[in-house]
Amino acid sequence: MEILPTDDRSRASWLADVAFFIRAMSDERMAAVVSRLPRAGVPGILDRMEVVVRPGAALWLFLPPRRRRPEIVVPYDGSSSLGHVVQALGIPLTEVQPPVVDGTRSGRLHDGAVIELAPPPRPQPLPDGARFLLDVHLGSLARRLRLLGIDTAYENEADDADLVERAGREHRVLLTQDRGLLMRRALRAGAYVRGAGADAQLADVLDRFAPRLAPWTRCSACNGELADVPKAEVADRLEPGTLRCYERFSRCRSCGRVFWRGAHGRRLDAIVAEALRTRPS
Repeated sequence: MEILPTDDRSRASWLADVAFFIRAMSDERMAAVVSRLPRAGVPGILDRMEVVVRPGAALWLFLPPRRRRPEIVVPYDGSSSLGHVVQALGIPLTEVQPPVVDGTRSGRLHDGAVIELAPPPRPQPLPDGARFLLDVHLGSLARRLRLLGIDTAYENEADDADLVERAGREHRVLLTQDRGLLMRRALRAGAYVRGAGADAQLADVLDRFAPRLAPWTRCSACNGELADVPKAEVADRLEPGTLRCYERFSRCRSCGRVFWRGAHGRRLDAIVAEALRTRPS
């Protein structure tokens, strides 16, 4: 029995209805329905191609809940690049190793291809060393990275295009929790920061990149390098109580801010100690 309308206008309306219901279906249900459609007169739907994606469990946080499983069947139009297919799922390319297609890294996509995705190895090598740029939402993390002596630029007003441009110009890894920012074509190097708070975020960055630590050597305000300075040289900038209680001071070579290990030192010492415990300098 023929289920397709015979006139062009009715057929177009029928195809629109089919497309609406297909968009609302799960991948498996859609495949089952398409397999039962008649073979004549329905271009595009009848020739639908698919690829299988196998994302590692560490990548599931980038996927919508219905796709968080070891194997996903997704439509393939026959021309999209491998990178486009991966990012269409919501996974930035910065968060995967070079994908494996049908068991090889040089494999080409085709109908039925199997794509295996794995997160980058940890620690992840950085060709230009550990130099970071953080977006507006990671200010607390920026201060902690600087506390540990890691070269960390921070922008609290720059838009996405400016961040990407600066990261490339200064050879920095852009750290963010904005997946869309990581998917920008012009981005040279970036990473998604896991964790809801500064402690968890710092642990994630140290684990992923294993940067060399040099605590107390960078300015927490501007990222400049600190240098020891005689007390007498900065005495006119200190409160009387600070002059009485502290003897060792340092000053930022860039902004001139003066630092000393004050009442907040214990909390900062704890941050440094934990970082050194998990990632020795």
